[in-house]
Amino acid sequence: MEKSTTKKKIAVFISGRGSNLKSLIKNSKLKQGKFKIHLVISNKLTAQGLKYAKFNKIKSFAIEKSLKEFENKSLSLIKKYKINYICLAGFMRILSSSFIKKAKIPIINIHPSLLPKFKGLNTHERAIKSKQKFSGCTVHYVSEKLDSGKIILQKKVKILKKDNPKTLASKVLKLEHKAYREALNFIINF
Repeated sequence: MEKSTTKKKIAVFISGRGSNLKSLIKNSKLKQGKFKIHLVISNKLTAQGLKYAKFNKIKSFAIEKSLKEFENKSLSLIKKYKINYICLAGFMRILSSSFIKKAKIPIINIHPSLLPKFKGLNTHERAIKSKQKFSGCTVHYVSEKLDSGKIILQKKVKILKKDNPKTLASKVLKLEHKAYREALNFIINF
């Protein structure tokens, strides 16, 4: 039996500058890519990533409302556009367990640490302060517990003595752009 060549439909949730979104859009345009970004949803009207979406003619929505209103509107959009996967890319809100259950599709997140270490915020400062030899990023499924879902893929980078949170963040971000694409292609192929 031949594998379908239809690209999977992705919705990306963002809150800020959208560098992972930009990378995902670029990769979704590759002929051999397995996914296409169909929808970008932000909880911030001023999110820079919305401009990338508009520039690339991707349907985008800014829903700067309560979490409940944001989730309800997002669920209706996901259903309307028949989305296969949700990717959180710099999305700075914690989705409710109700949303996770109602979505009924995989929700994937990228986190700037080697989980299970340094869940939550300020990961780079915490990694340096605790004298870790390596840091990196983790692509994982979203579960009801913060940064605790099943790990799909990790990439690591050496923390140098001269690194500070800003330089480490920059190195990890470069890894994130590769890791998210690889993780998506992997789970779609699976």
